[in-house]
Amino acid sequence: MTLIQKVHAFLMNDCLLIATALPNRRGMYKYNALHNLDDLAVVNVKENPPMKDMFKILMFPESRIFQAENAKIKKEWLEVLEETKKNKVVNDKRKKEEAVMVTPAVAEVSTNPFLNEEKQDEEEEEEVDLSLEWIQELPEDLDVCIAQRNFEGGPKATRRAVSQLIRLGQSTKACELFLKNRAVAVQTAIRQLRIEGATILYIHKLCNVFFTSLLETAKEFEMDFAGNSGCYSAFIVWSRSSLKMFVDAFSKQVFDSKESLATAAECVKVAKEHCKQLGEIGLDLTFILHTFLVKDIKAALQYNKDIIIEATKHRNSEEMWRKMNLMTPEALGKLKEEMRNCGVGSFDQYTGEDCWVNLSYTVVAFTKQIMAFLEEALKLYFPELHMVLLESLMEIILVAVQHVDYSLRCEQESEKKNFIRQNASFLYDTVLLVVEKRFEEGVGKPAKQLQELRNASRLVRINPGTTSVV
Repeated sequence: MTLIQKVHAFLMNDCLLIATALPNRRGMYKYNALHNLDDLAVVNVKENPPMKDMFKILMFPESRIFQAENAKIKKEWLEVLEETKKNKVVNDKRKKEEAVMVTPAVAEVSTNPFLNEEKQDEEEEEEVDLSLEWIQELPEDLDVCIAQRNFEGGPKATRRAVSQLIRLGQSTKACELFLKNRAVAVQTAIRQLRIEGATILYIHKLCNVFFTSLLETAKEFEMDFAGNSGCYSAFIVWSRSSLKMFVDAFSKQVFDSKESLATAAECVKVAKEHCKQLGEIGLDLTFILHTFLVKDIKAALQYNKDIIIEATKHRNSEEMWRKMNLMTPEALGKLKEEMRNCGVGSFDQYTGEDCWVNLSYTVVAFTKQIMAFLEEALKLYFPELHMVLLESLMEIILVAVQHVDYSLRCEQESEKKNFIRQNASFLYDTVLLVVEKRFEEGVGKPAKQLQELRNASRLVRINPGTTSVV
């Protein structure tokens, strides 16, 4: 019950052609399969939320489930398939009758002693009713049996073997068989996922396939081994190894490809939400998920920290300590909105007449960048990452603080020095305070190191000629 791909079907008077849409080529399709109407049967499929409006096509020994866009289109497909199949049966019958009328029968005399026996066997075989109407009128149980036979690998497929082994006193062997079967099935399902489109789309598919399989496996395990509590530890070990396999596929797509911190945060959020769903059966793997992800998240935080530091240093090297002229009221309004989103509510006091901002471009750009980093990092946060995040923030802040400190000590022109002090006041009293409070809100406790850094920074403004922050 997982979406595999979108298809376009073409129904002809004697066959059904299935095609897949070509990416980025509207109205163009690629051949997928061709099914003779004589060899297929159409079966209605009950709703299985969130999946609905489905019908199954049986092509011995295979079957495929299709989902229509809505209930009306599904009904149309069922009706037109049924009508076309009946018309084909009528037309084929008429053609045979016409062929018999045109070609007179010729009696042949044979000396083959087994001929009569062969004819008798043919007559006996023809007595078996294998008409399409008979297939369509089969009870729903037949459809279930076909599904069980064709879709081996589901958690219920091993139920018979497991129950027999348990009755024979081989519960350990039964547990091993069940978990090995499910491990292969989960691994195959992950490998068959196509990596295409946006990363977040693939992660949604990956999480849906893996955690749904894990949930079904857990429910089936609980049912099959209800009286064998000793096997539950084996299931926990299996769950851990399966989760490691999931994280390997997850990290390869999210972290190895150097996705943005925002994308990584969204993907981790999706994985956490799916993992929490296991709580409905009493299985909490959140801590194990964090353990497996912590190394890659640390590397991602440090990688993005280095990018911000390099960008800040580059802007610092071109610093002219000039006010910003945004030219248009729209641009100024947009900057004010961005500052409010960053948590800087007092930004209006730094705006002047027309479209001027009484701050340096370097300080404003730094503010937006460090707040964006902090917000995305907090989405990835869990206790094991506390010091990594805190140290990253300290390193980023020190680059900006040291630049202001150096500029205050070196600048001789009084007017420009006053402008630098105004930027320093905004950086120390506003930006660092916002960072400190937001960090405390996000992690649930204050950061003494950030407080000490902000307090030390005040000394720079009091006596910029003798004090330096290192």
